[in-house]
Amino acid sequence: MRVVLSSNPYRDKGLRAGLEAKRILDKSGVEAILCLPFTPKKGERLDVPPYLKLPPLEQALKGANMMLCFGGDGTILHAARDVLEQDIPILGVNLGSVGFMAELERNELPLLTAISRNQYTLEERMMLQVRVYRGERLIHEEIALNDAVFSKGSMARVSELEVWADQALCQQVTGDGVIIATPTGSTAYSMSAGGPIVEPTSQGLVVTPVCAHQLAVRAMVLDANRKLTVRLPKGNRKTIFLSIDGGKAIRLGSHERVEIVRAEKTTKLVRLTGRSFYQRIHEKLGGSHL
Repeated sequence: MRVVLSSNPYRDKGLRAGLEAKRILDKSGVEAILCLPFTPKKGERLDVPPYLKLPPLEQALKGANMMLCFGGDGTILHAARDVLEQDIPILGVNLGSVGFMAELERNELPLLTAISRNQYTLEERMMLQVRVYRGERLIHEEIALNDAVFSKGSMARVSELEVWADQALCQQVTGDGVIIATPTGSTAYSMSAGGPIVEPTSQGLVVTPVCAHQLAVRAMVLDANRKLTVRLPKGNRKTIFLSIDGGKAIRLGSHERVEIVRAEKTTKLVRLTGRSFYQRIHEKLGGSHL
């Protein structure tokens, strides 16, 4: 079995967690390859042992059976894109503040020996296909595991947005914006904005207004087979910004529209601790322990 260890050096100082995981996996008979989740910029100084020879991530993923990510939820979101074409499952090790999608904490690395005995399960998560059109021309396309966030981009003004489900107007939102999330993303920004918590293995599209200036506008969970279209109302001359899985914001005007559907591809997360979704909610997001 071949496992790629992708360690974020900003979270994993000196790649100590990654190196410890490699020792554990090597000892249990698993081929473990340590690398970085990105190519360092020229002149960038990272806290990485100088003796390590780290192959490029793209090269390391060839023929891999699993990917271990060391960092926060953002690291896992980026990893989901890295392994999309190879359909490689991901196991997250939390080195961040919350790490809701991570399976292990830093002190649980000895549990990795279960991988050599195939004592783990895979949990499939739906993703979003996000396409930006200018007229009929496709100008941008991405896949998201968490969400597509539409925001006004300025504290001093209010945005107006229309959300269409297939050919029907679903919501008209006046406020700070709207979030289109997967069930996985329902516990991220969507939850903070007052959206519902949705079991992550379910199928659905979560539409959550952000600071809406209307009493009647509420979060909704729609069928996963709907095609959502988000756009400015006709004649509106303002701009909004779209961020996909926390990435660089894309500026949108009245000539653009964004279409969002369930992606054909999915993300597979490795589970080996037996912790339930409800335990994770209480442990990570607060509340009494189950």
